[in-house]
Amino acid sequence: MRTGDEYKEALVKMKPNVIIGGENVGRDDERLQGVIKTISMTFDRADDPEFRDLLSAQSDIVNKEVNRFTHIHQSVEDLLAKQEVTRKLCQQSAGCIFRCMGIDAMNALSIITHRTESMTGRPYHQRFLEYLKFWQENNIVGTCAQTDPKGNRALRPHQQADPDLYLRVVEHRDDGIVVRGAKNHITAAAVAEEIIIVPTRFLTPEEDQYAVAFAVPGDWEGVKLVTRASNFTRQHFECAIGDVGDVENFIIFDDVFVPNDRIFLGGLEGEHVFGGWAATLFALYHRHSYTGCKPATTDLMTGLCALVSEYNGIEDKKHVQSKLAELISVSELVYGTGIAAAYKATKDDSGTMIPDPIFCNVARRHAGKNYYHELETLADLSGGLPATLPLEADFFGEEVGHLLQKYIKRKEDVDATDIYKLFRGISDFLCSSIGGIMAVAGVHGGGSPQMEDIAILKQYDVDTRKAMAKRLAGISDS
Repeated sequence: MRTGDEYKEALVKMKPNVIIGGENVGRDDERLQGVIKTISMTFDRADDPEFRDLLSAQSDIVNKEVNRFTHIHQSVEDLLAKQEVTRKLCQQSAGCIFRCMGIDAMNALSIITHRTESMTGRPYHQRFLEYLKFWQENNIVGTCAQTDPKGNRALRPHQQADPDLYLRVVEHRDDGIVVRGAKNHITAAAVAEEIIIVPTRFLTPEEDQYAVAFAVPGDWEGVKLVTRASNFTRQHFECAIGDVGDVENFIIFDDVFVPNDRIFLGGLEGEHVFGGWAATLFALYHRHSYTGCKPATTDLMTGLCALVSEYNGIEDKKHVQSKLAELISVSELVYGTGIAAAYKATKDDSGTMIPDPIFCNVARRHAGKNYYHELETLADLSGGLPATLPLEADFFGEEVGHLLQKYIKRKEDVDATDIYKLFRGISDFLCSSIGGIMAVAGVHGGGSPQMEDIAILKQYDVDTRKAMAKRLAGISDS
């Protein structure tokens, strides 16, 4: 399979349409390297005995073994393997691994193109299968662009004063379409080879032009990637948490032409129904992916909380033990619910497995609701030092370094440098720009808890529960 170095070489060859601080930069820009390093791991760990079986899958499309993050889920085992490898890799990277968005979108497209072609006769699924071959043969890194700017939230897409506040088709041509609009909150677009676009919501008959799904290369003509990139550096020691980078994008589609072979929903008459399905399916697969990555993040915070308590000499105190038990409960409940979503999955007519929507949304909601509480627990147990920690240059400096190393001591058998490293790592989670991004993503990534509430209430059979209540209370419908 393709290697991390080959992925990096492909990035460098892309046109510099990444905009950071008003400047167009190439993919070799230093600020992108933390994320690129993490993504490269998803290639290179395929040769690691610990990850090989999880990171590979047999594809019936290209009749060979492919990377898990290019595979369409065909069984319960596929869903479980994707969830497990996501958790394991996120534990290694101390955060996001940036491969889920693309493959979650591909799984959604495998279903929606099949449904659309079956019901309209338009060749969307044939196009998708050819595109999937390209993805699998080249081990593509992709991302999904779903969220539109949305304008006035009280108005639907077709009611906006500016119709471009939701991405739409502005011209139909024999050889393709022209689209205009933007997508924001798009993670890793600046380091993705392909960008998949899907609608953001259910649509009405007046909104066919917004029912558009397609894929373009990351450096496609007219695509502008306005990028917020963050990365850590270390002066004296390496730290896995410090290697974490983040890349967030506001993508502008400035009258972008999309050829027919890359169009999977074309904004034609009657396609608004399929647009809503595409939006829901991507969100569903992405929320299932969160049942892997969010437990990994909680695992890391549990470890930090346990270690800082040990270094402080309070690891056996009841309030510490209670906090650790609470963190473990969140992590394993989210992960276990993801397992349930896989076991309760159904097979679509396309052959793709659809994880159970109730379990996926309950898990993602539980994770999002608890993220800030997890940060609060870490702050409580670590105290104020993560926010006031002296700089590395001082801690290792000639004038005061030996004094700082003297006075940072906790338990006498723990080296001062290890204490400093731990608090620096905790500071990355609690006090850094990336820590702040991770906190907001912990709540809103894949949809806010409010969106999960909506999904749960729409799909859960509340009427049956009301009937149970009536029976137990002796209430007759008559």
